Amino acid sequence: MSNPSDWATKDYYKTLGVKKDASAADIKKAYRKLARDNHPDSHPGDTAAEERFKEVSEAYSVLGSAEKRKEYDEQRSLFGQFKGGFPGGGGGFPGGGGGGTTMNDFDLSDLLGGIFGGGGGRGGRRRQPQPRRGEDLESEATITFQQSVDGATLPLRLTSDEACPTCHGTGAEPGTVPKVCPKCQGSGMQTGTSGGVFAMTEPCSQCRGRGLIVEHPCATCSGSGRAPSSRTIQVKVPAGVKDGQRIKLKGKGGKGDAGAPNGDLFLVVHVEQHPLFGRKGSDLTITVPVAFDEAALGAQISVPTLDGPPVKIKVPAGTPTGRTFRARGKGGTTKSGERGDLLVTIEVQVPRELSEEQRAAVESYRVARGSEDPRAKLFDAVKG
Repeated sequence: MSNPSDWATKDYYKTLGVKKDASAADIKKAYRKLARDNHPDSHPGDTAAEERFKEVSEAYSVLGSAEKRKEYDEQRSLFGQFKGGFPGGGGGFPGGGGGGTTMNDFDLSDLLGGIFGGGGGRGGRRRQPQPRRGEDLESEATITFQQSVDGATLPLRLTSDEACPTCHGTGAEPGTVPKVCPKCQGSGMQTGTSGGVFAMTEPCSQCRGRGLIVEHPCATCSGSGRAPSSRTIQVKVPAGVKDGQRIKLKGKGGKGDAGAPNGDLFLVVHVEQHPLFGRKGSDLTITVPVAFDEAALGAQISVPTLDGPPVKIKVPAGTPTGRTFRARGKGGTTKSGERGDLLVTIEVQVPRELSEEQRAAVESYRVARGSEDPRAKLFDAVKG
């Protein structure tokens, strides 16, 4: 694993055989070739090849990461300014006696540690906790059909792990401080191989990615730096949300540490069914029963709306079951704040029981209809 305090003295570009301005693709290509050529599996017992493979893997663990590469370039640039020593020191650092103190005699972590995150210099100096983004949370909420149409603001109680109030997120007992992890030198990452060609960079197994080791854990959070916290927030559910829809609420998740951003909240919404109305986009739907004579002779019917007075619908003579009429502006709220339409579907009712008078009227209709077969066209279609 590369140590940030050693970056200034190692030329990783030279190790991979690429120029400083090489693209990420060129760096990856060079690494793959060198790793393949020097992999221990291809050179059993060859310690030189094994050492070369480690150097190549270390170089790629830095240059293969855009963030680490930027930090490495900055540190190398700073090192270059002092490569010949400080003025007045005989080519070395002041007070070094004789030829002065050279860069090789100086602990680079003492010089650069404060610039690049505190380093792991001598004596286990204090390092500030690394910023940790708040965790993403998931929750569920059930709303009424009316709320799904118009939108709603709901109180939502959340429980998440946040910075421990006792140790303020350090994980250490008050009055003590964490130590820089000796395995990863505070970087929180380690590099190894998975038995194949490529080196794998993963969280340090000793500090679990924190970069710090807590010798005296906080009694409240057991050294994790996090403790359960409950809070109630107001969540705005937009108009038009569907049943089962997953809404992302940015920054409404767990709180971040050390200035890091909050996590996000993912809310799954369940919508209660309405006994009359359905949804089709921003339009509402309703099925309305009409009598046989209304459908046959025509009629003007009154249809209920979700949140207003009834609307009148003109049913023309000869309207069949399944025909849909549109009442404009009587539907749900759209994203622009306008209203959708109400789609009214006609369902012609056939009475289960008839009075003597009704039966006589239907019998008269049957006689008047004659022998015309309404299904004759079906058989004509089959034949032809």
